[in-house]
Amino acid sequence: MQLNGSCQCGNMTFTLEWTPDPAEIPARVCRCTFCSAHAAVWTSHPSATLHVTIQRPSRVFQHTFASHTTQFHTCSECSDVPVATSLIDGQLFAVVNVNTLQHLDPARLRYSVSHFDGESLSARLTRRQQHWIAQVTFSSGAG
Repeated sequence: MQLNGSCQCGNMTFTLEWTPDPAEIPARVCRCTFCSAHAAVWTSHPSATLHVTIQRPSRVFQHTFASHTTQFHTCSECSDVPVATSLIDGQLFAVVNVNTLQHLDPARLRYSVSHFDGESLSARLTRRQQHWIAQVTFSSGAG
């Protein structure tokens, strides 16, 4: 299944190739203040492939906090956060915000609430390696 998404202004677009086609798409609601403020609900699948294109890279910044292991790619033009990444042992892993997916039947989403308070750094990175998208590329659409 190919899923496309973008921030509201179109500065960041992405294509998520999810194989095999999922019957349901997990939608993990994080209750941290950052995710709550940005209406971020995350999905991923370890065998999926993600390609992100940024039209105006100077208008995207990476917000990080707490453990400094996640970069939330935030568009400064529209304030959307379509993608978050984590660099672990030299490999980039990612999740995408389901609220930035286009033309997705909301009935396919299976919501759950995630709580990561008290999770050790080691456990957090291991969880990401097991569940986040492991094939991630970025490119610039600017000519």
